[in-house]
Amino acid sequence: MNNDSNHLPVSKQFYLRELREGFGASWPICLGYFPIGLALGVLAQQAGLPWWAVLLMSIMVFAGSSQFICIAMLAGGASLLSIIATTLVVNLRHALMSSALAVHLQDVNRWFLSLFAYGITDESFAVNMVRFRDQEWSKWSALGVNQLANLVWIISTVSGTVIGQFIPQGAFGINYALTAMFICLLIYQLRGAIFLLTALATALIALAWYLLIPGDSYIVGASMGGATLGFLIKRWQRSEHGTD
Repeated sequence: MNNDSNHLPVSKQFYLRELREGFGASWPICLGYFPIGLALGVLAQQAGLPWWAVLLMSIMVFAGSSQFICIAMLAGGASLLSIIATTLVVNLRHALMSSALAVHLQDVNRWFLSLFAYGITDESFAVNMVRFRDQEWSKWSALGVNQLANLVWIISTVSGTVIGQFIPQGAFGINYALTAMFICLLIYQLRGAIFLLTALATALIALAWYLLIPGDSYIVGASMGGATLGFLIKRWQRSEHGTD
């Protein structure tokens, strides 16, 4: 039986092969996104949001933590300005992730970068960074990771609003779903003493910031502080071993 892809031009076959590699790498993200997306949809439905509003949110925002925060603030009667400001601060970490990925996306046109940047999340960042660092990984494979995860997220969040009416509030530990996913991502990133030390320092910074400074700025402050500390430790280690 002939494969239809064999009749495509060589360039198209290459792009399809690279995208399929990205799809294959993204399936663990998709498995995690589906229950979390369902949880988000359920919470959104219970907060009074219709399915089309959740659809637009998932398409235009595509940031799980910000969407959870937004829904919680909407349910709590927060003002529009405070919701926008809070989600903006929470999403500033994407600037750090984009900067790290930009090293591996040299000489890429702006249209591709725009599409790629739209799909960057904590999970796709982690998957793509590991593969960019440890193996031959093309920009098209990385794009495949981003976009398949995006599609699964949109489908799961909208599905959650449909089934949300049948699920009691607080059932099945839904409120803990996003936290559990971030813990798993953290564990996968702990590949050495420097990573462990950076994670512990970031946690301490976040805790101190949260206790001393009101609001949600501790998320960005701890991220930037931890990243800076990790960079300085890594640089010190290289200078000590004469590799800098």
